[in-house]
Amino acid sequence: MGMFERYLSVWVALCIGAGVLLGNLFPAAFATVASWEYAHVNLLVAVLIWLMIYPMMIQVDFSAIKDVGKKPKGLALTLVINWLIKPFTMAAIGWLFFKVFFANWVDPQTASEYIAGMILLGVAPCTAMVFVWSQLTQGDPNYTLVQVSVNDIIMIFAFAPITAFLLGVSDITVPWETLVLSVVLYVVLPLVAGYLTRRFLHDQVSDFVHKLKPLSVIGLLATVVLLFGFQAETILAKPEQIVLIAIPLLIQTYGIFFIAYLAAKKMALPHNVAAPAAMIGTSNFFELAVAVAISLFGLHSGAALATVVGVLVEVPVMLSLVKFANNTRDWFPANNAS
Repeated sequence: MGMFERYLSVWVALCIGAGVLLGNLFPAAFATVASWEYAHVNLLVAVLIWLMIYPMMIQVDFSAIKDVGKKPKGLALTLVINWLIKPFTMAAIGWLFFKVFFANWVDPQTASEYIAGMILLGVAPCTAMVFVWSQLTQGDPNYTLVQVSVNDIIMIFAFAPITAFLLGVSDITVPWETLVLSVVLYVVLPLVAGYLTRRFLHDQVSDFVHKLKPLSVIGLLATVVLLFGFQAETILAKPEQIVLIAIPLLIQTYGIFFIAYLAAKKMALPHNVAAPAAMIGTSNFFELAVAVAISLFGLHSGAALATVVGVLVEVPVMLSLVKFANNTRDWFPANNAS
């Protein structure tokens, strides 16, 4: 695990501070950047998001999908957690906290946006960081690749309908055109670009991704600075909002992991399949969630803020779950089952 991944929460926290400071010192500059929009998509943020997503999509090997039938139980668990459980529990927890528990501390409009941001995180299963979590738990790298590849294909067709349904249930009106455009812009096109890059580079893919990594890091951190710069006044006026968003996200993250992990134990999966299966459902494709939140609700929205808080809390939580998974390796059979 590289220094960037290991200390991701530290870098994000520093960028949050920088964003808030710069947003208050140079509000006119951030207002100008916020005006660079086309079809509800901020052009600068779109470029930065692509810098994050493209290197990840290059690593997706669709040829690995031919091995899906060899160990179906672990993949089935991942798909059930990612698409039938996680999005709906995230929406329910968001509604419970911001419409009931925190109703006196957050105005209704902002509460709805926070819920929307949580939903976007819940409907975006992890694509890149799961390879890190798999490696740290000595997971089967080929099987993890199959899980990620299948999830990315499903995401093309399932992300928009599930998101629209859950936002509708939460009484949040979302234009379908914008949602579909976001999926095409941030999932379909990067996947196609990644596939074509793999076909073109062949054995040089790893070196190319390694060279792109600094740009991906810059894209993530610059996006965080922009988001918090746009919301600097709100954050300084109500810093407790960050804590309120983090609480349900933490509960959801730990809850989903233990549902998946205990189910894997019940299914007698080997640890090198069980641990990544639980991790991929627990972690989030936060780059996609951030991009869609900005497209649907705007750079200054509570939805965008909620997705970025998801970045802040995810890495320390996931590292704690990696340690737990490694300490409970003896719960599972040897690494030769399906």
